[in-house]
This record gives sequence, C-alpha cells and structure tokens, in this order.
Amino acid sequence: MTTNFTRQLLVLPDRDAADEVAEELSARWPDLGELEVVRDSLAGEDDAEDAQWLVVVDPPEETGWTPELLAALDTLAADQDGWREEG
Repeated sequence: MTTNFTRQLLVLPDRDAADEVAEELSARWPDLGELEVVRDSLAGEDDAEDAQWLVVVDPPEETGWTPELLAALDTLAADQDGWREEG
C-alpha cells in the first residue's frame, strides 16, 4: 500500500463555510498544521459572487493521508455543500 502525500483542496461555496471547515479541521487534527483559506475565481468570471473558496490542506508529515482522514475531509466539505479535490 502506498501512502498518499498529495495536497488536498476542499472546495466550498463561500468564505464563511471555508472558515468554519478550516477551524473544525484545526481543532480536530492539529497535526495538519497551518491551513490556508483562499478565494478561487471561476475561469472567465469577474463577479465576486462567482467565486469558490478553498481550504488548502497538506497531509500529516508522518503518516500521509489515512482513509479515515480523507473520509472526514469529504464529510466536512459535503456538510457545507462542497467537495474535496487533490491539488
């Protein structure tokens, strides 16, 4: 079994959702380190309303991603009408 050390992106519909997910992740898994919340404008869109927000999550240094942790990322994102992508 190979260990996955790929950065994960949680794609969320607005800043509040991204901040909430980042706070939850930091509280539950402090070993994830500093999480970055960034705005991602959709291609060709100028309107700020057409932006998604990303929570950028690097894997734990020692273990990489476990199936349980990836499932938790999926659940947290889905609870805010978002999803997870590999980045």
